[in-house]
Order: sequence, then C-alpha cells, then structure tokens
Amino acid sequence: LRPDKAVEANLKRFEREVQLTARLTHPHTITIFDYGRTPDGVFYYAMELLDGASLNRVVDVAGRLEPARVVHVLYEVAGALVEAHDMGLIHRDIKPANIILCRQGGLYDFPKVVDFGLVKDLEPGGDAALTRADVIAGTPLYVAPEAITSPESVSPRSDLYSLGAVGYFALTGQNVFQGRTLVEVCSHHLHTKPEPPSKRLSQALPADLEALVLDCLEKDPAQRPAS
Repeated sequence: LRPDKAVEANLKRFEREVQLTARLTHPHTITIFDYGRTPDGVFYYAMELLDGASLNRVVDVAGRLEPARVVHVLYEVAGALVEAHDMGLIHRDIKPANIILCRQGGLYDFPKVVDFGLVKDLEPGGDAALTRADVIAGTPLYVAPEAITSPESVSPRSDLYSLGAVGYFALTGQNVFQGRTLVEVCSHHLHTKPEPPSKRLSQALPADLEALVLDCLEKDPAQRPAS
C-alpha cells in the first residue's frame, strides 16, 4: 500500500481485504500467502504469482472466445464465487480484468479471480463503514443495477449479474452496454434490455448458454439464478 495512500481508513480497508481474501481456498481464487508491515511501516501482502493474462487482454488480442471456452471460464469462476458467497463475501467487481487465464500445473485457461478490494462481508459484526455502501462500487460496464440505486442492497446475485456481463463480453468481444458517460452506461444497466449475443453477432450461439447469460443480466435480482 503506497505511503501516500496509507491513511488510517485505507490501512483498515487494505488489512480487511487481505484477511477476507485469505479465508478463501478455492483453486480458482487468488491465494494470499502472507501480509504485514515492513520495518519502515509499509503495509503489504504477498500473493501467488500468476502465469497468464486477463480475460480482457485475451479478448483484446485474440478476439471473442468460442462458446465451449466461455462455458469453461464461467463455470470455474462461478465455483470460486460459490465459496466466497457461502462465506458471506461478495466480490462486487467481477469483470474481465479481474479474471486471469493462467497456465498452471500443465493446464491452460486455468481461471483465477483476483482483486477482492471491494469485497463486502455480510457476516454480523462486519465493519459496514469500510464497505462504503454509499457509493457505487465496481466497474460501470459490469455493475448490477441495484449497486447503482441502492449499494447497501448488493447480494451474491449482484456478482452473478457481473458474471453474466463477463460472459456476454467473452462471447461477443463487446460489452453489454456502451455509453459516452458514466451516467449513460448506468442508465442502460437500469433501463435497457440487453440485445441477445446471437443477434449482436448475427450468428447462432448455443441457446442454453445464451439464455443463462441473459438470465444473469435480469434487472431484478430475484429473476436471476439463485446461485
């Protein structure tokens, strides 16, 4: 944590992020090995070194992914989220840049979910002041509608909305919604029905995969998959 960012509130958030992430052991979640302070007082944490590139970078370089590859990535990321959600943690910033496709143990396309800096702990006794529920958390292109209108109400299904937006991006090479301003993008999340990926591409996609992605992108959290 850079010295110019090391005010007490940021130190508490940074330490809390590390402590919460360190509780996660799923193979598709980044592993935290250690954290502490250097002799001169700099707060740090050490995580595993990943050999790979973000989903965002992969699509930028090679174009959209084949449906089977998209299924693989979404399935493994969903597994990581299951563990987090079962422990009362919501990531709140699921996006292509936070999904690293790695080479690990002789396997390729081994997804790792990183950057739990916005994680919100739902367990009783969690420090609500450190979740900053009064501001929009997450990346506007992937943020759930409820995170815009009532950030304090985000839930595991908010992560699933973001995961649906990631799936849409992986399938089409394009974001669900575009806009020239933050307000325009947020307005689309709140009011615009997503164009089916197959229509965006003008070609057929597996119907069940497309339906699942669009179910995740429902405006009403209750209409999204339960888990």
